[in-house]
Amino acid sequence: MQLLNVGFGNTVTVERIIAVINTGSSPARKLKELAKAEGKLVDVTEGRRTRSILVMDSNHVILSSVQPDTISQRISALQPSYHLAELASAEKGGGSSVEL
Repeated sequence: MQLLNVGFGNTVTVERIIAVINTGSSPARKLKELAKAEGKLVDVTEGRRTRSILVMDSNHVILSSVQPDTISQRISALQPSYHLAELASAEKGGGSSVEL
């Protein structure tokens, strides 16, 4: 189990992350509102501006003040073999990668 720093000493389990999205779109704002209504919104921004939204496999939505690119780099640093295996699979055309 690897933990990913999502800002201010808060961590999440890397294996449970489904998506990391930017907050600028209307669907992202709707996702945030739905999670709040269901009681599944976790805000770890400590009052700062929300820069990324993490969607977890448990349907929880985590608001972070860390940029999505930075989170992606941190994930790649923690799991370089996972990232490389995914790229190799996509190049062969037989991967199970999902486009959002």
